[in-house]
Amino acid sequence: MFLKVFGWSFIVSALALVAAFFYGSWEALILCALLGILEVSLSFDNAVVNARVLEKMSEFWQKIFLTVGILIAVVGMRLLLPLVLVSVTTGLSFGDVISLALEKGDPSEVGTYGHYLHDAHPQIAAFGGMFLLMLFLEFIFEDRDIKWLAWIEKPLAKVGQFKPLAFIVSLAALIGGSFLTTHPEVVLTAGILGIITYLLVNGLGSLFEGNEDGDEETPGIHGSSEDIAKSIGKSGPSGLVKLTGKAAFFMFLYLEVLDASFSFDGVIGAFAITADPIIIALGLGFIGAIFVRSITIYLVRAGTLNDYVFLDHGAHWAIGALATILIVSIGVEIPEVITGLIGVVLIGAAFVSSIIRNKREAKQESLDNAENVVE
Repeated sequence: MFLKVFGWSFIVSALALVAAFFYGSWEALILCALLGILEVSLSFDNAVVNARVLEKMSEFWQKIFLTVGILIAVVGMRLLLPLVLVSVTTGLSFGDVISLALEKGDPSEVGTYGHYLHDAHPQIAAFGGMFLLMLFLEFIFEDRDIKWLAWIEKPLAKVGQFKPLAFIVSLAALIGGSFLTTHPEVVLTAGILGIITYLLVNGLGSLFEGNEDGDEETPGIHGSSEDIAKSIGKSGPSGLVKLTGKAAFFMFLYLEVLDASFSFDGVIGAFAITADPIIIALGLGFIGAIFVRSITIYLVRAGTLNDYVFLDHGAHWAIGALATILIVSIGVEIPEVITGLIGVVLIGAAFVSSIIRNKREAKQESLDNAENVVE
C-alpha cells in the first residue's frame, strides 16, 4: 500500500527536482529539496487533521481532494496566493507583481517581491492564526473520554463547557496581537475575517452533514477518536458513514481553507531560503504539498488515527502552537527552525504515547484473558 499511495509523490518530486536543476543548476535543486522538507515538517499536523475529515468523505470526494485539491494546493496556495496578497496589500497590478516576483535580488531589499510579502506578514499571520486557533480551541475545549495530556486537558474541557469561550479567547488573542504592530486596524480586520471564515465553513459543513445523515448523531469534524473508532471498527475507515453532496463539498472547502492557513507560514518561511517563486512553487507545491496529501491518504487507508488514538491530540496541540507562533510573529521574528520542529516534536510524542498505551492495553487484555481461562 505504501508504494501505491506514495508512488506518484516520488515521481512528481523527482520531476520537480529535475525541473529545478534545469532551471537553476545544482543550487536550485538543493533549494527545491530543502523547501519540500520544510513544507512536510510544517504541515504534518495538517495531514493528521485532514485525514480525520477525509475518512468521512465518499471515495469520489477523496479523489477530488487528490486531484482538484492538489491543483488548488500547488497552483492556488503556493504560487498564486502570495502574488494576490502582495497585489492586494500594495495596490500594485497583478502583472507588476509577477514581474517583481521574477526579478532576481535580495528579498530584504525595499521594493522587491520578498520585501512586499514580508510587509504583508502581519495580516497574513492574523488571518491564519485566528483560523487555526479556533480549530485548536474547539478541539481542546471539548470533553473527551480519551485524553492525552490529562493534567491540562481535563480542566480545559471543564471550562470549555462555556460554549462562547473559544470565540472569546480568540478575540482576546487577536487584540493582544494587534498591539504588536503599527497597523492594528489591518491586523484586527484580517483576524476577524479568519474567525468568520472558520465559523462559516465549519458551520456550513456541520449543518449539511447533519441534514444528510438524517439527523442521526454522527461524529463531527472534531468527533472524539473513540467515537469515530467505534463507528469505523478495526477493519479501517470504510465502515464509517460517508459524506456526499453539499456536506462533502463544504468539508472539501474546509480542508482547502485549512491548507491555506497552514501554507501561509511555509510561504513566508520559504523566503528565508530563496525569493525565486519558481523554486518556491516546485519545492513547496510539487514536492511538499503533494507529499502531505499522500500522508493524509495513507493515514486514512491504514486506519492509523484509530490505532494511535493520541495522534489527533498531538496534531491539535501542534496546531495550537503554530497559531500562537503566527500571532506572536505579527510583531516578533520567530526562527523557522522553531516553527518547523514544534509540530514534529508534539506529534512524535503523541505517537510514542499511543504505542505505550496500546502495549499497556494489550498486556491488560492478555491478563484478563488468562484470568478468564483459569476461572
